[in-house]
Amino acid sequence: MSFFISNAYAQAAPAGNQGGGFEMLIMLGIFGLIFYFMLYRPQAKRAKEHKNLIASLSKGDEVLTQGGMVGKIAKVSDDKDFIELALNDSTNVVVQKSSVAAVLPKGTMKNI
Repeated sequence: MSFFISNAYAQAAPAGNQGGGFEMLIMLGIFGLIFYFMLYRPQAKRAKEHKNLIASLSKGDEVLTQGGMVGKIAKVSDDKDFIELALNDSTNVVVQKSSVAAVLPKGTMKNI
């Protein structure tokens, strides 16, 4: 009966090829390093730079907010997280310090 189909026999796996535990730990460590250097570290660096930018705000700085408004800081409240921006000679708005995206060079508002 088994003229066209050969008999199949199960083969035992070699004893030295059953690893997996140590190699799995190495791969997990490599993925952890990739995650740290490609995701966590750059984000932490950006957050630190933004925190330093917020701490260095002072009266007279020209800033760009995340909403796109450009203005000169008219008043900085130290006890709260708010600043007052002078958009022009007659318009002032109050925004959170954390909404400042960048400090612009002096004279930027005159050139716009």
